Amino acid sequence: MRNGIAGIDHVIIGVRDLEHARMGWTRLGFTLTPRGRHLGQGTANYCIMFARDYLELLGFVTRDDYAHRLEAFLARREGAMSVAFAPAGSAQEAAAALRALGLHPSEPRALGRQLELPEGTVVPRFSLLTLPPEETPALDCFLCGHLTPELVRRSEWLVHPNGVTGLRSIHILVEETASLLPAYDRLFGMHEVTTTDAVASVRAGPYRLLFSTPDDFATMHPGVEVDPEAAAATAYSNIAATSALLGELPRAREALAETLRAWPNMSITTLRTLFASIPEESVERFFAALRLAGWEGYDEDAATRVGPTS
Repeated sequence: MRNGIAGIDHVIIGVRDLEHARMGWTRLGFTLTPRGRHLGQGTANYCIMFARDYLELLGFVTRDDYAHRLEAFLARREGAMSVAFAPAGSAQEAAAALRALGLHPSEPRALGRQLELPEGTVVPRFSLLTLPPEETPALDCFLCGHLTPELVRRSEWLVHPNGVTGLRSIHILVEETASLLPAYDRLFGMHEVTTTDAVASVRAGPYRLLFSTPDDFATMHPGVEVDPEAAAATAYSNIAATSALLGELPRAREALAETLRAWPNMSITTLRTLFASIPEESVERFFAALRLAGWEGYDEDAATRVGPTS
């Protein structure tokens, strides 16, 4: 892949009670790994492993001063939180490929977690990198390179009583899809991005990312309940920022108005918390794009309005 992305590595599912989630997913017929504990953090996980991808149930075992993004997410809801892409080679090679496309990946960051096995504790290690929010609009994501893949997959973890064998696609709910297309054309290539009516499909290796409105989702999956307001609040700010950076200010202003309608208390403090893992320079670029659209960022801590500066 010219962008250095081979496909989807895993999906993070934020949970408020890790042990309760473990029991619930076990009752659904999944085999879960032993618990992993992130080094230097108060978070832990249980993973549902498949042959080439997996689900990660992520929650707190103790509160800490680092996992602000997870804490902010769980204050709003539980569920699918983030997508981790798999690099085609190393994280460093993926970063170089993304920079060659004119994108702005972070420097790779090391991550380790203690995995508590019956025979003792092992430490799988990873290399992570992120992109600015406006370069993957409406999708919270990062790249995850496995440095010790042999430690996270065992044959007994790959067999699930319910028969599930892996991920196929991820469906993201948005207000509209047209403004997302330029960013994903740039990231994955125009030949990997297709649209049918109001549904946008992005091919990431053998996987699909599907973007649609809640109404289109309901048509495609009758009987599945969704929360359209939560989906809209997540997506609108990304649409506003992306449109502003593309110079489409009328569309950006419309998206910003919808953002504040769905999320009236959106603030600099909250956004910084949600974007805690993203480089500061990228976050400031995102704020600047929102201000181009007319946003006056409300700072909860200072209780002041922060508008455009000269």
